[in-house]
Amino acid sequence: MPIYEIENTDTGEIFEVMMKIDDKEKMMQKNPHFRQVPQAPNINKGGVGDRVRPDGGFKEVLSKISDANPTSALAQDFGKKDSKSVAQRNVAKKIRDSFTKS
Repeated sequence: MPIYEIENTDTGEIFEVMMKIDDKEKMMQKNPHFRQVPQAPNINKGGVGDRVRPDGGFKEVLSKISDANPTSALAQDFGKKDSKSVAQRNVAKKIRDSFTKS
């Protein structure tokens, strides 16, 4: 059910009511001194979960962390993408894998 802000024009009091639109219209007809206060629409443009993307500043921080920790999983996502850095990460991964298999 929607929430409406109602103003009592006699007293100036503003209060909220939660009711069906039909019930609100009946209440407004019975009480001519009530006036509905206009409200901005509730538009939720933000995403949740995995749809939220970090801004540029945060990506830069992640990039610096991944540069300091080239063997981390973070480096795979946010590390430098030039061929030298990718080759270094691949070699380091091969070496790590060879130690874990033994």
